[in-house]
Amino acid sequence: MRVDVRESVRHTKLGLDLAESLRRASDWLTDVAQVKETSLTVEDPWHFTYASWKGAMRGEYHAATRKWKFFCPVWHTGQAVKSLVLASGLLHNPKYIHAARLGADFILDKQVWGEDQPDHGLILAFENSGEWVNTSAILECMDGLLLLAEHDQSTEMRDRVVAAGTFVLDKLFMADEGLCRDGYHPAKHEVILPPPFLTRDNIGGRPLLDDAIWLKLHRLTGDPRFLDVAVRIAQTLVACQRPAGNWVDYAPCHPDQMSFHPRHTYWWGMPLLGLWRQTGRHEFLDTAMASARFTRQAMRRDGGYFRGTCYDHATGCINTDSFGHATSGSACAAIFFLEVFHETGDEAWLRDAERALDFCMKVQLRETSDPNLRGVILEKVLPPDGTDSLPYYIRDLGTIFFVQAAAKYLAKSVG
Repeated sequence: MRVDVRESVRHTKLGLDLAESLRRASDWLTDVAQVKETSLTVEDPWHFTYASWKGAMRGEYHAATRKWKFFCPVWHTGQAVKSLVLASGLLHNPKYIHAARLGADFILDKQVWGEDQPDHGLILAFENSGEWVNTSAILECMDGLLLLAEHDQSTEMRDRVVAAGTFVLDKLFMADEGLCRDGYHPAKHEVILPPPFLTRDNIGGRPLLDDAIWLKLHRLTGDPRFLDVAVRIAQTLVACQRPAGNWVDYAPCHPDQMSFHPRHTYWWGMPLLGLWRQTGRHEFLDTAMASARFTRQAMRRDGGYFRGTCYDHATGCINTDSFGHATSGSACAAIFFLEVFHETGDEAWLRDAERALDFCMKVQLRETSDPNLRGVILEKVLPPDGTDSLPYYIRDLGTIFFVQAAAKYLAKSVG
């Protein structure tokens, strides 16, 4: 059963407030976070050597020092492209789709292109190193490009995304294990070994189902290989849960502390709903629901989320740190809960999504002396450093995922 958010929500205070918060957050992405020049000025480029930065999203901002830096600009920008396409459909401001196109241009400028090239299709999505490419970062930049390609009816952009997926399938997919290798060295044209991230039993790869991109590529192209990859990875996710609905034995979780990444269930649990709809296999639905229940338990009563979220095997309880908030986790939880509501019709999931969205709106900075903060969704509150300096730490992901969550909530109720 597929149901939609109530049509009447546009007339509620939440709907009206959410639309205004969506506009402010989208303006922050376009007017503050996005780089408008080819070269960087005040930002710390870290270890990346990209020739052009135009269209990229600045990822990190420390309010106390007023300094910017980047983390992984390719996948962050790809997710921002998705956010801006969704916002454009609701807010009808041409600057959002213009910014989405700038972001797409930044990503595609980083793609190896040419049938004579050994790495044809590879997107140079550097994250932890300026030498090797992070596989999950490739996958996580693609969905926004697909949305923009559909909006613009661009077969060229669509073909670029398909080529990126084909590269990962051919070079980095471990078919027997249902996993993807995590890193690729473009200068050496080889997989990074030993693996750069923690994996279950040191197997050397992770079950990357991020953004359901494999299923989307299958539906786009009809190529059964993409569906085979999606199903095989989903089987691994079903088999390797610890605890139910999560996967602590793979980075970025920490099994020694039973500590979970705030967006882990979003990346790997939520896409199982799509595989359930595609295949009718109940184990995919059961695992997705377990993942949603884990997310519900991890989210705080006021809708907040923490990066330091730990599970106690003995009691089955979840505890958190006191600082190190992760509002992007709340926004992703809202998206996940909306998907479960659409699937089940159980309004308890809708109420959970609303609670997460309400928290995001409460930590939006609206009237600020620092123009870099105006409209942003605060990602993190740092512990005190012994001074009275601002403890606010900005990650573009808080705003990016809030825009996606708000747009998805309002899509059926604003028109």
